Amino acid sequence: MEHIDTLSLILNDIRLHGAVFRESQMSAPWAMRLHTPGLTSFHIVTRGEAWLLRANAEPLKLQAGDIVTLPSGVEHRVQDDPATRVTPHDLMPELSGLQVEPVRLGADGTTTGLLSGHFRFDIDLARPLIAALPDVMHLRSITGTPPLWLRIGLQFIAQETATTQPGQQVIINRIADILLVEALRDHVASLPEGVGNWLLALRDSSLSAALAAMHQAPERNWTVPELAEIAHLSRSAFAERFAQVMGQPPLSYLTEHRMRLAAWKLTQTRLTMAQIAAQVGYASETAFSQAFKRAHGQSPSGFRKT
Repeated sequence: MEHIDTLSLILNDIRLHGAVFRESQMSAPWAMRLHTPGLTSFHIVTRGEAWLLRANAEPLKLQAGDIVTLPSGVEHRVQDDPATRVTPHDLMPELSGLQVEPVRLGADGTTTGLLSGHFRFDIDLARPLIAALPDVMHLRSITGTPPLWLRIGLQFIAQETATTQPGQQVIINRIADILLVEALRDHVASLPEGVGNWLLALRDSSLSAALAAMHQAPERNWTVPELAEIAHLSRSAFAERFAQVMGQPPLSYLTEHRMRLAAWKLTQTRLTMAQIAAQVGYASETAFSQAFKRAHGQSPSGFRKT
C-alpha cells in the first residue's frame, strides 16, 4: 500500500501556520496567566523550574527542557511555586506584536526562562483534532531520556533566544511547528488500543489511507466501496472498522469535513456559492445549501454575512 502522510494532510487542512510567542525571564516570586480559547497554547522551559496551575487539576511541575502544550488553550497560570500569591501577569497582550525584549517579572529570587505562546490555525477546522487530544501534553526533557528531536529542538530554541538576531521570529515559528507535529506523533504513538480515540486511525494503514483520500479530494463523489478498495478491505470490514475507530460511518465523517471546509471558504475566500459547492463535492448549489443548513443551522449566504 502506498504510504500517505495523513497527519500532514490534516494539519494542512486546519491551516496551521506557525506560532506567536514571547520570551519571558522571571525571578521569584512571579506568576503569569494565559488563555487562548480554541488555540493550542504552549510553554517551553528554557531555564530553571516552573509550575502549571489549572482549575480542578493538580499542579504540574515543569523543569528546564520541558514542553507543555494545552491543546484547547484552556485558561491557566504558570508561576514559580504553587503557593505564590501574586497577581498573575496576563501574557496574551504581549503576543500581539513582534518581540523586542523579553517579558521580565518578579523580584530577586530564583530565575526561570520561558518561551510561551500559541499556535495559529483555524479553530473550526481544527475542532475534531483538538477534541481528540488530552487537556495537557507534557514532554519531559530532564526526567528520563528525551527523544532526539526534542533535544535538538530545545537546543536550537535556546541558541536562538540567547541573543536577538535577524529572522528570529520566522525561525522559531518553524521550530514551533515541528515541535507541535512531533508532540502529536508522540501522543498518537502512545495511545493504547481500544480507547475510542479517532487518532488511532493514523496508526491503521487501512483507515489512514481512506482518511487521506477524503482529505486529498473532498470534491470527489466518494462511495463506501471506493474507500474500502483504497483501504484494501471488503466493504463490510471497512465500514465496521471505520465506525468502530472513528465513531461514525465514513460518509458521515466526509460530510462533516466538507461542511467545515465550506464554512472556512465562505468566510475566508471570495469564491462563489457554485465554486464552493463544487469544491466540497456537491453538483448543485441547492444540494450544497441544504447540507450546509443541516450542519450549521443557516444558509451558506447567511453564514457568509455573519
